[in-house]
Amino acid sequence: MSQADDPSARHLTEEQLHSQLIYDGKVVHLYVDTVKLPDGSTARREVVRHSGAVAILPLDSDGRIVLVRQYRYAAGRALLEIPAGTLEVGESPDVCAARELQEEIGYRPGRLQKIGGIFVAPGYTTEYIHLYLATDLVPSRLDADDDEFFEVLHLPLSEVLARIRRGEIADAKTISAILLAQEYLK
Repeated sequence: MSQADDPSARHLTEEQLHSQLIYDGKVVHLYVDTVKLPDGSTARREVVRHSGAVAILPLDSDGRIVLVRQYRYAAGRALLEIPAGTLEVGESPDVCAARELQEEIGYRPGRLQKIGGIFVAPGYTTEYIHLYLATDLVPSRLDADDDEFFEVLHLPLSEVLARIRRGEIADAKTISAILLAQEYLK
């Protein structure tokens, strides 16, 4: 049963009464919604609607985690993270995951396994990231997007965990994927 179908949470549900598009961007769409609260009163919710994304925890043939370092404008710094990307219209998460691996690290997954998923920031966005583990990597490069510049690193799990503890890896999808893939990373 999904959480949306959980009968024990129905008394907490908010009902959309009106929705107004404020900004229609390439990646995000900002709406101001009026909702009916469980007690019958109304409130406004600012919602960033997003098509969803994938993030992939790739393991190379030596068992190292393949990470991407890229500058993230919104964060104001370069972040070390697992490969990820936004779902294109009508694209399945599995297809997107394979494509993003080829674009960002130059490998096609021999085996791609879904390990979970996360809501990025459910207080204001619909973005949901499907998390995958990729193994048996095969070299296969696709051209990266024109506006992406990054470097690829292969690090052992111990080094990745140390960097998480030191705050050098602060990307939520990366940390979540490491947590969800623990049984495969031993």
